[in-house]
Amino acid sequence: MSKRIALRNLAFFPLAASVILAAGGCMPVKPVRTAAVALTVQDVAAAASRQSNLLVVKEGTPAYIMLVDGLIEAYPNNKDLLIAGCQAYSSYASSFIPDDEPGKAEPLYRQAKEYGFRALSSRADFSAAASGNLDDFKTFLSRYRRKDVPELFWTASAWASWVACKPGDVNAMGDLPALEALMRRILELDDSFYHGSPHLLMAVFLAAKPAVMGGDPARAKQHFERAFSLGGGRLLISRVYYAQYYLRAVGDRDLFRATLEEVLNTPADQVPELTLANTIAREKARRLLDNMEVYFENTP
Repeated sequence: MSKRIALRNLAFFPLAASVILAAGGCMPVKPVRTAAVALTVQDVAAAASRQSNLLVVKEGTPAYIMLVDGLIEAYPNNKDLLIAGCQAYSSYASSFIPDDEPGKAEPLYRQAKEYGFRALSSRADFSAAASGNLDDFKTFLSRYRRKDVPELFWTASAWASWVACKPGDVNAMGDLPALEALMRRILELDDSFYHGSPHLLMAVFLAAKPAVMGGDPARAKQHFERAFSLGGGRLLISRVYYAQYYLRAVGDRDLFRATLEEVLNTPADQVPELTLANTIAREKARRLLDNMEVYFENTP
């Protein structure tokens, strides 16, 4: 769908490749290599989060994705690598594939979801639980703790984005109750994660769905406001999605414009480790403003 979440840190290939290849000959046993490689991927992602050049990120990410795929092939049970893959695929799709081309984004989100499900399957098969009885799945989710929130969150985000790309697919729509249960569990465990992003995810989920499927703009607004409070204005995408999903839905043209102009007037590097995320958010805000008259053509 066009309703996609873009909250991930992207990373790029050249530094990762040089560091990993240089270190490879120094790590004689596979368990040690696994830990070192996972840490290297995390370090690259952290460095890339300070990147403001979207061209560098866009052109480098596909090669980085191939690198992570290869590492997962070698270390298939490493949770850090699986979540890195989940984030990388989701990030590329949400950041660089236009909202009106869900067919191109769907296979990327599908792979992201698969990696996320695998990362959450160290105790039991997450995919099997998610596709089973809803009450049983809620019980299954109770085994996860606060320390599991990163894996839970990035998986939920990828899963939601995949479902959004398949609005006419009955099977995908059938995932919504389990997906919502997962999002609620994340909120219970740590609603402050990544600057309040669990509330942002739930807000978009509620604002994007039609009322007949459980959409609720009023509840969505409450989650947006909680995300703003927890994020302290640091994560600009929160305001962008507030405009895109809530303000468009309620037809508030003036606040839509004001909110996005505020985003554009905020430096992307106000928080160094959010430079990339905020650069992407500013670009999305610019595109939304450029199309404002189309969005509100029937609004007085």
